[in-house]
Amino acid sequence: MKRIFYIFLVLTFLSIDSWASATKEDEKKVDVKEIIFDHIGDSYEWHITSINGKHIAVPLPVILISEQSGLHVFMSSVFHHEEVYKNFQMGKKGGKYAGKIVEINEQGEEIRPWDFSLTKNALALIMNGLLLMVIVLWVAKWYKKRPMEAPKGFRGIMEMLIMSVHDDIIKPCIGKDYRKYAPYLLTAFFFIFLNNLMGLIPIFPGGANTTGNIAVTIVLGLCTFFAVNIFGSKEYWKEILWPEVPTWMKAPIPLMPVIELFGIFTKPFALIIRLFANIMAGHSIVLGLTCLVFITAQMGPVVNGSMTVVSVLFSIFMNCLELLVAYIQAYVFTMLSSVFIGLSRVESHH
Repeated sequence: MKRIFYIFLVLTFLSIDSWASATKEDEKKVDVKEIIFDHIGDSYEWHITSINGKHIAVPLPVILISEQSGLHVFMSSVFHHEEVYKNFQMGKKGGKYAGKIVEINEQGEEIRPWDFSLTKNALALIMNGLLLMVIVLWVAKWYKKRPMEAPKGFRGIMEMLIMSVHDDIIKPCIGKDYRKYAPYLLTAFFFIFLNNLMGLIPIFPGGANTTGNIAVTIVLGLCTFFAVNIFGSKEYWKEILWPEVPTWMKAPIPLMPVIELFGIFTKPFALIIRLFANIMAGHSIVLGLTCLVFITAQMGPVVNGSMTVVSVLFSIFMNCLELLVAYIQAYVFTMLSSVFIGLSRVESHH
């Protein structure tokens, strides 16, 4: 426990130092809202820190398809040297396309080209996916060589997590067909858990708000949606389209079928919003607590010093809590997905 505490203490001070560099130029007026949304939002570069007003960031490739001028490929760093590049520029703050690359047409209007750029969140998903593959293959290779030996250390933790999800969630919730869905559900659990953990690390290659991005959670929710409804049994669809209720509730007005069909879409929607909202809220709270240091900077050394201590302590507490939330959200998503899949595999009662 002491090691975990020291790790979070170091990470907290690293995060405060990183955010302090970003806000040092504007100490007189700190826009907390802008700081929070800049850090939890997506971007065309991976900002690391700022030294003496100079931003250090990893530029990412921008891939745009314009209806007027065709394909354009360049690095995002060009916008540091010039505001407009080949009729492309960053959307104005407060505008419709703020933070996105827009094209200026002949009328001087901002229009969005087809954007296939490798953004911060996209790069984080690729790196975290590759990291997950390396971890799983490394553990599997060890098991293949030592099938009768009990694992220790990190491999033992992996076995505990795998068996916990497999035996306590997937198997009892789905039933006899659990083997068919186990690979997807285990992948979903570890993918969400790893991305949640990487989001808590404030320095590169961590810090990306991947699972707090609604686009990522939508894809995860759709995967469960298709797994439930494409492979659902005949009895499952019968209970939806012609449930065992009094006939007047099914015809001539299909009251119950409409309600059941509506429920098909509310289940994945609940998965999407729950994961997105909890992770984004956690990141926002940690950032808000950290910003207390900069908000009180002009209130004198006594107030600022005391609030800095409070900010650090609360940030450490929230980071520890977020570590627990990272596991809980992956667990809940996997459990609810297993329950929904198990309900779709219902057999005939006769």
